[in-house]
Amino acid sequence: MIRIKNFSKIYEGFRAVDNLNLEIEKGDVFGFIGPNGAGKTTTIRFLATLLKPTYGDATIDGMSVRSKPTDIKRLIGYMPDNFGVYHGMKVWEYLDFFAAAYGLKGQSRKKVIEDVLELLDLQSIRDDYVNGLSRGVKQRLCLAKTLLHNPPVLLLDEPASGLDPRARIYIKGILKELRNLGKTILISSHILSELEDCCTRVGIIEKGKLLAAGPVRKVLEMIRSTRRIQVILLEKVDRAREIIEQQAQVREMEVSGQKIEFEFDGDDEAILEFHRKLLGDGFPVVWFQEVPLSLEEAFLRMTKGEIQ
Repeated sequence: MIRIKNFSKIYEGFRAVDNLNLEIEKGDVFGFIGPNGAGKTTTIRFLATLLKPTYGDATIDGMSVRSKPTDIKRLIGYMPDNFGVYHGMKVWEYLDFFAAAYGLKGQSRKKVIEDVLELLDLQSIRDDYVNGLSRGVKQRLCLAKTLLHNPPVLLLDEPASGLDPRARIYIKGILKELRNLGKTILISSHILSELEDCCTRVGIIEKGKLLAAGPVRKVLEMIRSTRRIQVILLEKVDRAREIIEQQAQVREMEVSGQKIEFEFDGDDEAILEFHRKLLGDGFPVVWFQEVPLSLEEAFLRMTKGEIQ
């Protein structure tokens, strides 16, 4: 659905994005991960036809972003990282203004407005003034505006930035619902916990360079060279620690109360054999599991240069 080819953007000698190549398939929820200033917003603004590239191009549904910007605008819904100022407008008037801009008319326009008000749970504030809304509600309203023309592709730039935990949870729920509706979504964020459980694929970018991209599980597997194992015992923790330390495949062990965690350099069969050994030696194992790598840990490892 989205193909970015050799995209670069240079501002007065500063290379904001450096030769970016990226593919996002139809129906993907693609998490674009990176710190502030990594090039996420520059890339999204380019895809939204708001920024001309220094080099390169991109296609959305086979159409060039550079040569067919009008056609591209019909395909995308763009949600910027900052909400505009709309003094004196009520919520329904704000949506009506943009619905008219999208060419919606008459009863169909009214129905679309009612549909997005319901989807984003905004019916009760339809007559409130926009400038009096909280940041979280403004974000929901901006997302509602983005959906008015039912675009197949959504470009969401930091949609949960600055929101309180409850509002972030709500936004994540909406993203999952949009994914179920078949939307292709590119969502950028520097708050990695926002994307952990709602993305099908991720890309990690820093200083304008794409460091890794692919399905979430494969990216995490690529970054982690060893597996982290957690063991919780009812008792005999000190003796278990001694036994675990003797294993050649174990490194970086940590003990906290009844819990032992360590890096394990082995495959599934090696882990199974190790588990059997602990049980066979009479250790009261309450819990034995592999601890998954988080997106935050993956990003820190990539940007520290641990992965080449």
